[in-house]
Amino acid sequence: MNALSDVAPIYHPPMDPYVSLIHRDADFLVFDKPSGLLSVPGRHPALSDSLLTRVQKEYPKALIIHRLDKDTSGVVLMSRNRKAHAFVAAQFEARTTKKSYVAEVWGRVADDEGMIDLPLAIDPDNKPRHRVDLQNGKPAQTGWQVISRGENATRLRLFPLTGRTHQLRVHMKALGHVILGDEFYADGEALSAADRLLLHAEHISFRHPDGSDVSFSAPIPF
Repeated sequence: MNALSDVAPIYHPPMDPYVSLIHRDADFLVFDKPSGLLSVPGRHPALSDSLLTRVQKEYPKALIIHRLDKDTSGVVLMSRNRKAHAFVAAQFEARTTKKSYVAEVWGRVADDEGMIDLPLAIDPDNKPRHRVDLQNGKPAQTGWQVISRGENATRLRLFPLTGRTHQLRVHMKALGHVILGDEFYADGEALSAADRLLLHAEHISFRHPDGSDVSFSAPIPF
């Protein structure tokens, strides 16, 4: 193996539970994805195991509507038919879906709530990391509220208004309070304070094709 791309990445996805189903109806499947499992397969064959590939063994027509980072846990929504997929995907595009996350961040956050409005872009010298880029970044907004404070950490509820890659992770770093256990953006004590990324997709709500407003939650595992 001479090319770097030929080297198999280290990937040990959790196996128990293999799939955690929250809800099922004729149009949608809702899952609680564990930390450490990819939402969709990676390019390398060693990254073929994912929530989507596991689900498609039982539901071959399932399509993922939104993704979570590998190390983020929580609610993931999949469609069971293309009509339902298009109906809810349009809501994501229009930003009418509502999502909330819970994160444990390093340090004591002084204020009780706030809004971060900082554009984001890929960091070309440190892929796959992203960074705040005021000139070339795409718009990104995150609301936040303090849930509780500890001696060296703060628990926050985060409300992303946009869905940029690594948005919550980079915005927390920009706030001066990286998420505990974040292997991309934390270091030192903030990195070693947790054995996983302490970020969880707690809740999602949207308009169902049948006209009803629905919401789903996954229990916080930390």
